[in-house]
Amino acid sequence: MLRFMPVGDSQTIGSAGEHTWRYRMWQHLRETYAGPFRIVGPRETLYDKATESADSYEYADPDFPRAHLAGWGEGWLHMTPLIGEAVRAQRADVLLVALGLIDLGFYTNAVQTADNARAFIAEARAADPRVRMVVLPVIPNVRAESDAPFATEVAAFNELLAKTVADLDEPRSPLLLASPPASYDVHLDTYDGTHPNESGEHRIAEAFAEAMYQAWDLGEPYSASA
Repeated sequence: MLRFMPVGDSQTIGSAGEHTWRYRMWQHLRETYAGPFRIVGPRETLYDKATESADSYEYADPDFPRAHLAGWGEGWLHMTPLIGEAVRAQRADVLLVALGLIDLGFYTNAVQTADNARAFIAEARAADPRVRMVVLPVIPNVRAESDAPFATEVAAFNELLAKTVADLDEPRSPLLLASPPASYDVHLDTYDGTHPNESGEHRIAEAFAEAMYQAWDLGEPYSASA
């Protein structure tokens, strides 16, 4: 059985009332992956903006495996100390990682963020030398449209992330860089310039799904109707 663990920030945990891209990915795998699989992780909740805490189970459709390792306001900096234990405890085979925006926005510059990504990879592999990882670059967001220095850091980090994945990829523990969602539009695919709406959820899930299909022949091409 292949065990997938979504790892991410607010775009991954989602907030009360949403489906999340995790739900879209589960739908896709259920329809296209021939073998048994599970979605795993130490957390299950959504972020509740009313309480300002991750204590909500109010998914738009709660009838799916809701496990994840994601947090509102958490980035590479926060997940690196957690990933080893999460991989061991959950016996995760494939990590679907979408991190970096919160780091660059509040905590670390591009070089420091890339260093934390390297540390994250090392910690995950220390827990399981055969773990596979699919990593999504920082995707378009509204701040990058108006804040030129921030946009420069995002571009620099994405370049460093690509180099990190290329440098650290190895056959027994493959690293895969997903392409940013095609034609992702912050005005059409988010509800606030940063967090995905329904179409954005599908586009993020598609980015992960297409990367695994093209590189590993896992599943089939993504369909938003799945």
